[in-house]
Amino acid sequence: MNKAQFIAALAPHFNGSKKEATHAVDIVFDTITRNMSAGNDVMINDFGKFKKVDRKARMGRNPFTGETIKIKASKKARFLPAKALKEIVAGDRKLGPAPKPEVKAAPKPAAKKAVAKKKAPAKKKTAKKVVKKAAAKKKAPAKKKTAKKATKKR
Repeated sequence: MNKAQFIAALAPHFNGSKKEATHAVDIVFDTITRNMSAGNDVMINDFGKFKKVDRKARMGRNPFTGETIKIKASKKARFLPAKALKEIVAGDRKLGPAPKPEVKAAPKPAAKKAVAKKKAPAKKKTAKKVVKKAAAKKKAPAKKKTAKKATKKR
């Protein structure tokens, strides 16, 4: 599932608004990203933990030449799934029913106020009729081919 499919799956929970679903997804991702970059862990119960991990400098080996090289220290993002998520993925635990979107009652339309509007003058349709009739006259009737019947000789 990519981001667009994720947003489409969430849209029914936002009264079918993909715009609101996109905004919510962007806020969640932005919040997780900002907290991780600041060095804070983001833990979501029964889902998992997002955290920033510092990797030390180490020695590695170039697979093409075989020579040893020094790998610099770096910072990586890591996700640790929660026990509940691991159990659901493994099939040891059943996933509950999906939450259904809330059905909000449509607000009653406000009473329309009577506003006097001027009607636009009617357009002339006669010109169109004349053009259509002229186009119809230009078409020649299709010629019918007569089929010759073969007579049987006895």
